[in-house]
Amino acid sequence: MKYLIFLIIIFSTSMNAQHIIPESISKEIKKALEFYPDLRDTHIEFRFKKNIKKSTMQARPTFGSFFRARKNRRYVILISEKFKISDKEFLTKHIPSDILIGWIGHELGHVMDYSNRSKLNLIWFGVKYLLSDSHIVEAERAADTYAIRHNMENYILKTKDFILNNADIHDAYKLRIKKYYLSPEEIMDLIEKRKIESEAIAQ
Repeated sequence: MKYLIFLIIIFSTSMNAQHIIPESISKEIKKALEFYPDLRDTHIEFRFKKNIKKSTMQARPTFGSFFRARKNRRYVILISEKFKISDKEFLTKHIPSDILIGWIGHELGHVMDYSNRSKLNLIWFGVKYLLSDSHIVEAERAADTYAIRHNMENYILKTKDFILNNADIHDAYKLRIKKYYLSPEEIMDLIEKRKIESEAIAQ
């Protein structure tokens, strides 16, 4: 009986009823999730993958979720096991904590976006993402915007600074970030807009 209780305690420290979290980055994932209280009861599995083409992380609904009601959808956030800097590979779990939190926060922004879409809209979204470069821009900027609206700007800005101002990261990856995601200047504009809206509501 004592052994069973011990297993339950250990198990509960790495995940709640809806979130499946790798122990090696549990601190960063839990911190990012704190900014998204609406996702507390959303089933999300965070899973390491050997390699993700052109990306470090990728959020998507599970296949069966395309046909479920919004409240019953399940999501997976794939995390590349390795990150390449200047032709050298590093384990993603060894990226500085705040940078990792920012990356995860962006992916959770995708989950928020998906959770607000109907079944048909979600399927059409997936088709356009595969076929349209401009739609990738729209989707990635939307995820950034969700993260900013959830007060994650400090982490998102640190992540962008880590990429854009790191001399050892390839220019091709930096250009991809500049093309598809919000710039630091655009993020600051969103923060200012959010501040003005908050002040207007307070009055």
